[in-house]
Amino acid sequence: MDSTSSHKRLTWHTALSCESGACVQVAVDNHSILIGNSQRPDGPVLEYTPDEWHAFVGGIKKGDFDGLLK
Repeated sequence: MDSTSSHKRLTWHTALSCESGACVQVAVDNHSILIGNSQRPDGPVLEYTPDEWHAFVGGIKKGDFDGLLK
């Protein structure tokens, strides 16, 4: 099974506040956190460890990335 097919079988989660259809999607596969683009379901997927994911989410909660969209 290629990676695209294996990613389709996963349960992808999208933020409830996503209304535009252009959203980040997140899934768990074994011990990896996968991030994809809802507009490109067959497109590339980024893979992170749980530690990397927790560091990223912690940074979001602390406001580490707030300056990116100003």
